[in-house]
Amino acid sequence: MKKSLLLVSVMLVLTALMIGCATTGDLEKVQAEQKMIDAKADQAMQDAQAAKTAADAAKVKSDETSARADSAIKAAEERERAAAERERIADEKAKKADEAFQKSMKK
Repeated sequence: MKKSLLLVSVMLVLTALMIGCATTGDLEKVQAEQKMIDAKADQAMQDAQAAKTAADAAKVKSDETSARADSAIKAAEERERAAAERERIADEKAKKADEAFQKSMKK
């Protein structure tokens, strides 16, 4: 009885060891999965880098457009000031001409 109990115990222990141990196929499968995960991570990193590069380029372009818009606004404001000055001068000349006309009509 002790021999059969010992034999059953040894069989159970050996079976547990066989089930608990990874086979070479299992290890190869895990390594293949790890390589696939690494490849996906590398691809994701490359995609992220490409997206960052594209975002940086878009920001530079946006900054350039913003600078051109600011420059155009400043130029428009300067032209507006110049037009207002020309209008003021024209009004003064018209007023002087009107005064001269009124003065000549009084004589």
